[in-house]
Amino acid sequence: MPDVEGGGPTFPKHDYDEYPKTLAPDDFWGQVRRTVHGAPIDDLQISMIVTAVRDGLLFTPKDGLLDIACGNGALSKEFFSNIASFYGIDSSEYLIQVAKKNFARPPDFTFDRLFIREMIGDPTTNVRVTKALCYGSFSYFSYDDANELIFKLPLKCPNLTKLYIGNIPDLERARKFYGEVDIEAASLARHQSQIGIWRSQSEMMELALSAGWSCEVRFMPSSFYASHYRFDAILSRLVKPN
Repeated sequence: MPDVEGGGPTFPKHDYDEYPKTLAPDDFWGQVRRTVHGAPIDDLQISMIVTAVRDGLLFTPKDGLLDIACGNGALSKEFFSNIASFYGIDSSEYLIQVAKKNFARPPDFTFDRLFIREMIGDPTTNVRVTKALCYGSFSYFSYDDANELIFKLPLKCPNLTKLYIGNIPDLERARKFYGEVDIEAASLARHQSQIGIWRSQSEMMELALSAGWSCEVRFMPSSFYASHYRFDAILSRLVKPN
């Protein structure tokens, strides 16, 4: 989920941090806006996301997963059985409280309220992290913050081999989402907008390559609720860790 204040992308705090408090404590998908027309997506849709991430990151029992902007951890916990350790970060104090209460399994599966810039800027490294996930949130990062993440995450996590960036709004297919509604070009490039920044597939590939990653673009099945205007990007390090 997107950052909402200092050290990261700007997003209306009342919408991201306060809105989840108005919902039932166990309405996990509603809290993180994994919804269609306000209703949480069904189990089949969640299963498609989980399958896509597992197939993209190729988990092994020794992997350590970093979940960037993890929200309340409802998606994160689906991967616990595939890995050895987990660290989820999010800027929302409330959602992290939900994650800690319902899904944390310390000391190996933990969550922290932390802004992305704080994590990247910390001089200490996290050698346990071998795979990373950022699902449904990358579009809410400013261009500078997105570049910071792509370029500096391997320095923070020297054993990182793959980064899965999921559910990216596809600039080339924006019309399929908006239909006949007038689209102002500026709104498609604003991380503060309701959907965030729309990026082309070629833009993601060029960004990844410039930072020392290869990039594979994948699409969800046609039955996935957002398949007609979003794509996933799987980044792999061109230089393998020692």
